[in-house]
Amino acid sequence: MLNVPRSLPVLIPIFRCVQHGLLHHRFNMKFPASDCENLITTVDLKAASCRICQTEWLQKESCMTFRPKFITFDCYGTLTFFDMAGAARRIYGEALSEPAMQLFIRNFAAYRLDEVLGAWKPYAEIVHNALERTCKKNGVPFRAEDALQIYNEVPTWGPHADVPDGLAKVAKEIPLVILSNAMNSQIMSNVEKLGAPFYKVITAEETGTYKPQMNGFEYMLDVLGCGPEDITHVSSSFRYDLMTAHDLGIRSKVWVNRGHEPANPFYEYEEIKDISGLPGVFGL
Repeated sequence: MLNVPRSLPVLIPIFRCVQHGLLHHRFNMKFPASDCENLITTVDLKAASCRICQTEWLQKESCMTFRPKFITFDCYGTLTFFDMAGAARRIYGEALSEPAMQLFIRNFAAYRLDEVLGAWKPYAEIVHNALERTCKKNGVPFRAEDALQIYNEVPTWGPHADVPDGLAKVAKEIPLVILSNAMNSQIMSNVEKLGAPFYKVITAEETGTYKPQMNGFEYMLDVLGCGPEDITHVSSSFRYDLMTAHDLGIRSKVWVNRGHEPANPFYEYEEIKDISGLPGVFGL
């Protein structure tokens, strides 16, 4: 049997040279080590050929599917519809033109990311500081009560429509874990709306650090008693999750393309359009 590392993504396309029996998969990992030098890479993988005999390769699908010990998730934005844009629009929409509102929303998102890169502080302060900086940049009066209003909306937000069914299917087979930039007092209200049981919910308040810093991921792995090779991490964000997961050696990653960020194949992930596609990643 082909010895495929457990941490590889699912359904690895295998190419075998009919004459020489050489094996390759789409990421050019060598089976055995000397084989890949014979592979001619083409845009159309079906047209790939062997350098030795120039015969066509036959595509086969590996029957081995990676089954992680845990599937770990970003919550806000990936599972929960994280409506910061809507919250800002409800406060400032009447005062700003549509182009100005769009710029305000982009600035607000950027400042929230900047705020979480430092030492941990309560998420209410993250929202307050980011909103205050956004208002200053856009020439809009800032009121502390507006920041508090947005913060208090967070636990009322429910899941994306595709989440409950997709999660429920996967939860029957693999334990689910959340690692979220959240407060303990808020997150469970969001989790209860997701429609599936979770083995563990870990917050930034618990870890003492916000993503994309590495500490939270390392804390999660310690709590779960496993290594980066044992999990699949699922997120809609490269900047908050998938870049850090890549740097920590989490090879099995799933990007949920919710339109927040452009694709970035460098980080080696399985792409799905929403959580309805997640069971298929694991052959469920």
